[in-house]
Amino acid sequence: MTALERTYRNGRIAIGGTVVLIGIAVVVTSARGGVLGSISAYYYTPARNVLVGSLLAAAVAILVLSGRGAQRALLDAAAVVAPVIALVPTPVRAGAVPGVAVVCASGDRCLPEGVLPDVEVGVAVYLIAGALTVGVVVVLAALGATRDRAAWLGADARGSAAGQGSARGALVSAGVAAGVLAVVAAGWMLERDVFLASAHVVAAVVFFGLVAAVAVVNAVAPPSGPGVPTAPWLRRSYGVLAVALVIDLTVTVVAVLTGHADDTAPPPLFVGEAVALALFVVFWVLQSVQRWDDPDPAVRGSMPPLPRGRVQR
Repeated sequence: MTALERTYRNGRIAIGGTVVLIGIAVVVTSARGGVLGSISAYYYTPARNVLVGSLLAAAVAILVLSGRGAQRALLDAAAVVAPVIALVPTPVRAGAVPGVAVVCASGDRCLPEGVLPDVEVGVAVYLIAGALTVGVVVVLAALGATRDRAAWLGADARGSAAGQGSARGALVSAGVAAGVLAVVAAGWMLERDVFLASAHVVAAVVFFGLVAAVAVVNAVAPPSGPGVPTAPWLRRSYGVLAVALVIDLTVTVVAVLTGHADDTAPPPLFVGEAVALALFVVFWVLQSVQRWDDPDPAVRGSMPPLPRGRVQR
């Protein structure tokens, strides 16, 4: 096993591990203070650091391991959306979280005043760091394309096209990230109250919707190549997973919109979030099984071959 393969596999395991950490934090906190109406509400408990840290770590890892083609664009978008789920908490009603004072100027759900400074700093850092990252990606893609054209002058046409494809893929990722950041920035600056009231839920639905879309892509037109099997059972599993995610998201959104998110036992919103997280783990297991033996996951198919006579140092 090469260092690249080991890093790649450990990264895949780590993403699944972030969901496990969230689950453990929720269980430990619930054992001490009871089950809340949603997993998102645990932001207001001692589990907050684990939840936020796990979501941010998962976002970075997904961005690193997003793959190629249509899947890359979809998972890149999901990775850029995920920090919004972590940094902007869900609105809660008075008494929903023991020990947390909630006084809403309008409506029965809002963000406690005490968390607003944290949200402001978090969103500002997210937007600034995101913009800087997009800029760095664009510059590196441009430099890489120029370097490849010069360094690989005389290589075959297939290698040249592959090098250009790598730069195009990076620019697509940068474009996707820029689009998500622009939407978040517009909501934050133009409709602050609406943003605070809905950003968490919208981001969560978009994230899991994008995961479902990736599952559809793998069910209908899965990637192929050495180390990336396309066994029929994998395609069927992706199809079932996509349907399950869509059903879960639909039922959960309906429960929220009709005011029944947390008024029964067990709370529909808590169950919906738990099912979505479990399905995400299943999705990531399928991805890892499919790509575990990818011989060069980060660069295979994107780096042109060395020209004849050139010695790699």
